[in-house]
Amino acid sequence: MKVGALVRGDIDGFFGLFVDNLLQLMLIAVLCGNVCGMPTDTVLGKILPGAALSILFGNAYYAWQARKLTVRTGRTDVTALPYGINTVSLIAYVFLIMAPVYFETKDPNLAWQAGLFACIASALLECVGAFVGDWLRRHTPRAALLSSLAGIAITFISMGFVFQIFAMPAIAVVPALLVIIVYGGQIKLPLGLPGGFVAVALGVAMGWILRWSGYLYFQPLQESYQFAIHLPQTTFSDMFAFLANGQGWKYFSVIFPMALFNVVGSLQNLESAEAAGDRYDTRSSLLINGLGSIVAACLGNPFPTTIYIGHPGWKAMGARWAYSALNGAVITVLCLIGGITLVLRIVPIEAMIGILLWVGLIITAQAFQEVPKKHSVAVAIGLMPALAAWALLLIEATLRKTGATLYQVAPKFGSDLYVYGIISLSQGFMLTCMILSAMMVFVVERQFFKAALWTATAAVLSFFGVIHAYILTPAGVQNKFGIGAAKAYALAYFIASLLLLALHYYNRGRESERTGIIA
Repeated sequence: MKVGALVRGDIDGFFGLFVDNLLQLMLIAVLCGNVCGMPTDTVLGKILPGAALSILFGNAYYAWQARKLTVRTGRTDVTALPYGINTVSLIAYVFLIMAPVYFETKDPNLAWQAGLFACIASALLECVGAFVGDWLRRHTPRAALLSSLAGIAITFISMGFVFQIFAMPAIAVVPALLVIIVYGGQIKLPLGLPGGFVAVALGVAMGWILRWSGYLYFQPLQESYQFAIHLPQTTFSDMFAFLANGQGWKYFSVIFPMALFNVVGSLQNLESAEAAGDRYDTRSSLLINGLGSIVAACLGNPFPTTIYIGHPGWKAMGARWAYSALNGAVITVLCLIGGITLVLRIVPIEAMIGILLWVGLIITAQAFQEVPKKHSVAVAIGLMPALAAWALLLIEATLRKTGATLYQVAPKFGSDLYVYGIISLSQGFMLTCMILSAMMVFVVERQFFKAALWTATAAVLSFFGVIHAYILTPAGVQNKFGIGAAKAYALAYFIASLLLLALHYYNRGRESERTGIIA
């Protein structure tokens, strides 16, 4: 096979990554308009073109990176790192930065400027993180890096889409099952047709046939499409306007953990790719991550772009490097011509999400398969903070639909749900996933001193509010930075680290006695 060839798996990988990116762009259009009051001109004329160019920038680099690795190693199974807009960052920036600004000022332009500032600040922090990422990766157990990805995969990706699939069985269940059957059984379809393409085509056909038959399961967007070219615009003055008026620093309690979240998430995705067989340089990969978000902010997109979760899923589909380049090109064209609405007038979103369900399943399975068997308990404990974050999302979404807020309702839960435990465990959940999992790995290996270091790290992070600390406000759950932000958790972790240190010296003493007896 030639290095430059487009293989069948690239088509499947393209569909999966395209669907994922398309979903993020849909969220941007809906949330920026409905929650932050932004007019269509801002969304279609500024945000989406900027998002497209930043996605193209990253996809082009990671495709080149994978092609370079292919040439260097002589392998023909190298898969490019997927790249796009981070869902968690998108939700956090909308509800914790942009929406509060809009609710306070009723100025959608100021809310957009707040997002741009958050994006550029996060990007600069990510670039700094690129220079320490490789050290962190070398000193963190694989189970710790993979467990939080598995937690995100089984909750924010898989479960959400499972609910959507089974809410629309007429047009979603068959395509989803076809994806699982073809990829799970590694079945080759007649004529070499890509499984993902066939599944989506089948879902589209079923949706339209049922609609023409009078069963309106598929509801196309009512908004008419008008062809127009939306070129990206530079936004240098808007990026720093929010800082100039003194409000920028107010939101660093959100910006800093989200930047840290993106760095850690990218490290985990790099580890996931290596576990699947593709090792990429950490520093250059993280630098491109940060630079991609800088491109985004400079061109009007307030949402950071980053290395995506899902590399093992695309690899299992047979995707190589061309799927990434193809995704960047198609997303760019769609955004520049305002074509997102056109796609959604033709294709039922339910027909496409089976591919993302499969990706979530593969990532979850990988976390258990690619670590020593005795470390599986470390993966399991690392899932729990992600489960808490997902539970909090469900609770808040449910309350919003009823016209209530968590601020109003939380005191009424009592001991029925322990909602305050859910909130605290969800804060900085990716870091907590890593720490608990790493601690468990070293406990299993009876390396109690290293386990104590990880637990002491949790104590420090808790004390300064990076994990577990929060403030419950009418606008939602917000981070709480500062000295003594989560004192109870800091004390608990500190005591646990002392116990682990005691075990270290006790165990070392017993080992010395045993060695002396043997001698």
